[in-house]
Amino acid sequence: MASKAFGIVTSTPRRVNVHGLQDYRPAGAFTFAGKFRVIDFPVSNFSNSGIKNIQVYLNKHPKALTDHLGTGRSYNLNSKRDRLQLFYCNHHMENEVYNTDVSDYLDNLADIKALPQEYVIIAPCYMVYKQDFAALLDEHILSGTDITMLYHRVNNARDHFLNCRVITMDQDQMVTSLEVNRGNRQNQCVFMDTYVMKKELFISLVERAAAYSSTYSLAQMLAVVIKTEEYEIRGAQHKGFFASIDDLKSYYEANMSLLDPKQMRDLFNDDWWIHTRTTDSNPARIYDGADVKGSMIANGCHVEGTLQNSILGRAVQIGKGAVVKNSIVLDHAVIGPDVVLENQIVDKYAKITKTKELIATPEKPGYVHRADKL
Repeated sequence: MASKAFGIVTSTPRRVNVHGLQDYRPAGAFTFAGKFRVIDFPVSNFSNSGIKNIQVYLNKHPKALTDHLGTGRSYNLNSKRDRLQLFYCNHHMENEVYNTDVSDYLDNLADIKALPQEYVIIAPCYMVYKQDFAALLDEHILSGTDITMLYHRVNNARDHFLNCRVITMDQDQMVTSLEVNRGNRQNQCVFMDTYVMKKELFISLVERAAAYSSTYSLAQMLAVVIKTEEYEIRGAQHKGFFASIDDLKSYYEANMSLLDPKQMRDLFNDDWWIHTRTTDSNPARIYDGADVKGSMIANGCHVEGTLQNSILGRAVQIGKGAVVKNSIVLDHAVIGPDVVLENQIVDKYAKITKTKELIATPEKPGYVHRADKL
C-alpha cells in the first residue's frame, strides 16, 4: 500500500519558538541526540515505510536543511524512482500571521496535483517519534474514514505540550474536537500534526482554508470541519518515544530524556534505523584523568575534564579541569580548562574559555549563542 501515498514534511509552524537555536536554523535542522537532526526522524519514517516520494517544505534559514538532506542518498532515497523534493515557500515575511502550512501548499499546489499517488501522509518537522507510515496507511484505508489523525496520550499536559493541539474522541475513536492545549488537564491526547487522507480531500481542504481565512492553518481548518461533522475523522494512537520540540525547554528535556537507556532503546533500535548524513572523522577521545558518567558523546570529541549526564555533538572539546553537568554541547564547541557548566545548551562553534562558570536550572536552561566567545 505504501506506493499509494506520498509524504509531506511541513515547514516550521509559527507557534514553534525555540529561543536562540531558531535564530540560525529551522526546527528540522536542530541537532538531536548529539549527531542527528530532527528532520531525520520524519524522513527516515517515510523511507523505512517504503514511501519514497517525499516533499520537504522550507521557510526561514533553508540552507541548514538543504545541506543536510542533499539528494536523499543518506536516507536510501537514491534510486531512479525515489524523489526527495525541497520546496521553498514564498512567505509574507512582513507579517508572521500569514506564514502557514496552507500558504506553503498553495505556493506548490501544481506540483502536488501532478503527483500520481492517491493518498498523502503529512508529518511535522519539529516532532521526534518513530512510526510505520505504511501500517498507518493500511489502517486508514481499512477503517473507511476520510482522515486519520495520529495522537499520543500524555499525563503531563498541564505544564508540557502547551504549544500543541489536543484532540478528544468518542468511544469509537472518532475525533470530536481539535483545540490548542490550554494546560487545564494533565491527561490529554496530543495531536502529532500527522494526517492521512486522500490527495483530493487534502487539496480541497487547503483551498477551503485559503478561502476561509488567509491566516488559517490546515489544523485550524480541520477544527472547523470537525464541528460540522462533514467528514469521518478517526484518531490513531501512537506508542513509544514522543517529543514535541517547540520551545527551548522542550528541546532540552527531549534530548536529556535519551540519557535514560530505556528511552534510548525505544527510539533507536536495529528494527527501524534513523538515517542521517554522516561525517568522516576520528572516534571520540577520552583522555587519562577525565571523568565521564552517564553521557552521550559523538565522534571527533576530545574530553579531558569531567562530563556528567550530558550530550556532546561532533568534535566538541572539553578542557582539562572543566566540569560539564546536565548540559547539551553542540558541534565544534570548545569548553576551556576549569570552566564549569551546568544545565546549559551551548550552540555550535561557541568558545567558553574566559567565563569560568555558567550555571542554570533544569526548569530554565541557559543558552550560549552560536559562535559566541565567552
